[in-house]
Amino acid sequence: MATRTAVNPNPPDDTAACCPPEDAGAAARLAAPVEGPAADQELAAFAKAIGHPTRVRILRMLAQKDARMCSHIVDELPLAQSTVSEHLRILRTAGLVRANDNGSRVSYCIVPSALERLKALLEAV
Repeated sequence: MATRTAVNPNPPDDTAACCPPEDAGAAARLAAPVEGPAADQELAAFAKAIGHPTRVRILRMLAQKDARMCSHIVDELPLAQSTVSEHLRILRTAGLVRANDNGSRVSYCIVPSALERLKALLEAV
């Protein structure tokens, strides 16, 4: 008697959403003042993070999908994996990108409240 192996009709996708919903801190971030020394520091940190064309490109790539594996980002850029990882680290440090470590794979996604905050800070300039 032959046995049948069940096939998952919805196999895991490498581009599935990587990050859980944002916490309550996201609302507080958006409600923070857009003027003053703290806001200036925050805007400068964002500007430094997006001050390189590769990091802007990575943000655009992440905006097209909920999440991307580091290897997928590397495949689309003419850069070494270590260079892409450094750019991702800078974006993470600025709070623009989050990572979800699933064992040996790390997926990255945009932090929507950070982009909203960046927009608010720029509009106040």
